[in-house]
Amino acid sequence: MRRAHSGLRFQEYSGKELSPFEELLKLFKDLLLHTSGDVEEAIDWLKELDKEYALSKPDYSVDDFIEELFKKRFLQESVGNGPGDGTSIMTAKMEQFIRKSALEQIFGQLKKTGEGSHRSKYTGSGEEISDGLKPYSFGDPLDSVSMTDSLRNAQINSGFGELQITENDLLVHEKYQGASMATVLMIDLSHSMILYGEDRITPAKRVALALAELVKTRYPKDSLDIIAFGNDAWPISLEELPYLQVGPFHTNTVAGLDLAADILRKKRTPNRKIFMITDGKPSCLKEADGTYYMNSVGLDDYIVGKCINRAAALRKAKIPVITFMIATDHWLQDFVERFTEANKGKAFYTGLKGLGEWVLKDYEKNRKNTL
Repeated sequence: MRRAHSGLRFQEYSGKELSPFEELLKLFKDLLLHTSGDVEEAIDWLKELDKEYALSKPDYSVDDFIEELFKKRFLQESVGNGPGDGTSIMTAKMEQFIRKSALEQIFGQLKKTGEGSHRSKYTGSGEEISDGLKPYSFGDPLDSVSMTDSLRNAQINSGFGELQITENDLLVHEKYQGASMATVLMIDLSHSMILYGEDRITPAKRVALALAELVKTRYPKDSLDIIAFGNDAWPISLEELPYLQVGPFHTNTVAGLDLAADILRKKRTPNRKIFMITDGKPSCLKEADGTYYMNSVGLDDYIVGKCINRAAALRKAKIPVITFMIATDHWLQDFVERFTEANKGKAFYTGLKGLGEWVLKDYEKNRKNTL
């Protein structure tokens, strides 16, 4: 804030100034995500960037930064087979930091009671307090009593005499019924996710990390399962997320949908969804005899037909699929539109830049609980 002759002049608040360690940590966690958790490679990248762009300070080198990472337990040495065989690896603290940073980077400052608070319009035995009040009834939890409103009520009912509070004066907050949700996030790990000089897997991982942190910290009653799909489909744990790598895979969308459906059938909540992040067409199926049918040329009618059948089956099970197509090929839209129509779900044709925002907007929409 500066004082001018005509009064006060205000400047935009630039936020807390970061220390040299914090500045480098912001970059280093992105490098770890890009290298799929390979600490040694991320350090090499950091040193090369420092040479080119002078990232470090005269009194704080990259070596000082790496040393501090170990002191603060962001990194540790793995146990090798002999002296000197240990390599640097991420700790759980670093993994959590990457998830939290992804949430902040993609979603920004979220209002807990804003869009996506999972409230239904009904009130009852939930856990989120509403703005409504009702007279106390036997069995209402005492922690839901509004003392301010109850005392005001007692004062009004007691008149100007001695203040007395009775059961009839008590008012309690009504509570929303929480509409828990079960979500499966499908991530395409086919080889096309790193083709043509564009890294598509790192933004997809960042979205998965942010969504996982969002559910873990803000909606603990919701469930989030993450699966990867290539030639086959397999579940991914929270701890494995930063280490995901693209493989020499085709795209077996059917296998991913089948695994997602199996997971969601076991969930008791009626609110179930599948998010699918992909950049290409389905090009692979696993036949009943265990062999693979693959066709990377154009849209194969046999493979597409199987996908459309799965979309329709999920619609009957009341499981919508929200597809995030991060490729811009117009000829893929025909498949996505047919798939979405069969499922009555949604499709977003989005670039990498807005991927996280789109996922949040859909996840955070108010949902009406099926009662």
